Amino acid sequence: MLTPMKRLDASSENALKNRVAGSEWRARTELAALYRVIAHFKWTDSIYTHISLRVPGEEAFLINPFGYLYEEVTASSLVKVDIQGKVLDDPVGLGINVAGFIIHGAIHAARHDVDCVLHTHTRAGVAVSTHEEGLLPISQHASILMGRIAYHDFEGIAIRPEEQARLVADLGPRAMMILRNHGLLVAGRSVAEAFYFIHVLERACEIQVAALGHGVTVRRITEQSITDSKAAIQATNPDYSRDWAAMLRLVERVAPDYCY
Repeated sequence: MLTPMKRLDASSENALKNRVAGSEWRARTELAALYRVIAHFKWTDSIYTHISLRVPGEEAFLINPFGYLYEEVTASSLVKVDIQGKVLDDPVGLGINVAGFIIHGAIHAARHDVDCVLHTHTRAGVAVSTHEEGLLPISQHASILMGRIAYHDFEGIAIRPEEQARLVADLGPRAMMILRNHGLLVAGRSVAEAFYFIHVLERACEIQVAALGHGVTVRRITEQSITDSKAAIQATNPDYSRDWAAMLRLVERVAPDYCY
């Protein structure tokens, strides 16, 4: 019988830490922390959906083993995959979800400015992905995202390599995309940026679903207010490190084993 959860003992964990570069281990711990944060906010879908992080200095990225819940992911359990989809290091022997590679591999190969790719199937995110107009300018959260979101039509479960080119073309230079009838995706220059974007996008979707669910006419934000909101954010030249530092403090309290 396949046991989907295989914990590494301390000696195996130390062996992995000692044989990978220090930069890779730091990437592993930061990505594992992000998995635990997303689990904390309940933005997960069982063992499905993925977060990936580029390995510094390599044409490879880290992603979750196929079978782990987000709350089980640790630094030493992450799978290392190259841009062609070859598994380079699989500490727990579960491999990866093909759909995860199709989406994440395509973006990492095409967007060298992107380090972290995060994909969710939340109830609110999927609900908004079914709305013909997509994300509506009806909240402060949405106001800072207007004009910054790409859209990609649903083509079935993402297991066909030929979809990769269309997905990359639809994303273009943007950092956020709504996968129609599917979910949300963000492509950040760092873990901190990816978390910030998914947090704002998820909140905007939750607000939209709640607002439309009451069957009343919603009030849209004016174009001028949208412009002013974007300008206010850009004026601070955000690197999102303050947000991410707060999340790291959170994960240290609620899931301190992420770094093993």
